[in-house]
Amino acid sequence: MVDMRVFRDEVTRWAAGGSGGPAGELAELLGVHTVVLLEGLSDLAAVEALAAGRGRDLADEGVCVVPMGGAMSVGRYAGLLGPSGLGLRLIGLCDEREKPFFDRGLDPARAPRPSVFVCTADLEDELIRALGPERVEQIVRAEDELRAWQTFVQQPAQHGRPRHRQLHRFMGTKKGRKIRYGRLLVDALAPGQVPAPLNDLLAGL
Repeated sequence: MVDMRVFRDEVTRWAAGGSGGPAGELAELLGVHTVVLLEGLSDLAAVEALAAGRGRDLADEGVCVVPMGGAMSVGRYAGLLGPSGLGLRLIGLCDEREKPFFDRGLDPARAPRPSVFVCTADLEDELIRALGPERVEQIVRAEDELRAWQTFVQQPAQHGRPRHRQLHRFMGTKKGRKIRYGRLLVDALAPGQVPAPLNDLLAGL
């Protein structure tokens, strides 16, 4: 069965130097009209979790969420998918330090200018601050990672660091952990706790 994941995979192959034919055919077949450009897989997990929590099926709405594997690729993806490529509407979500890449990369594709929603530090930091360190630690315990967390905070490099910074670093110390917690933290948010960049992104789709 052809679904939005197949389109996303074809876009990734195209951006890596493959043919754009299959992506173009799938975009038409699936009725894709909007692409959300993200830096990585943890951002994808968070966006998909929030959409699901709000009862939205982005694929059915013609929206494809694409992790690019880094902000430096945004120009490549924008050229393939935006007005000069497949003619799709582009929206971005990025970290504050990566915004210059989005500004430069999306500039040739502005027609109209794409919306870019910016996290103050990054999305994990936004989620940790929204929930508070105590609630995030509860989630870590519920994931049976209390021992790993306690070992981590005892490391000399973590002494004296604010708790939210320790939690942020902890999530990046094991492959796949940022992706898993991206989903878990979003699922734990109350409606009024959703960080503005993530909330505004969903509202704009």
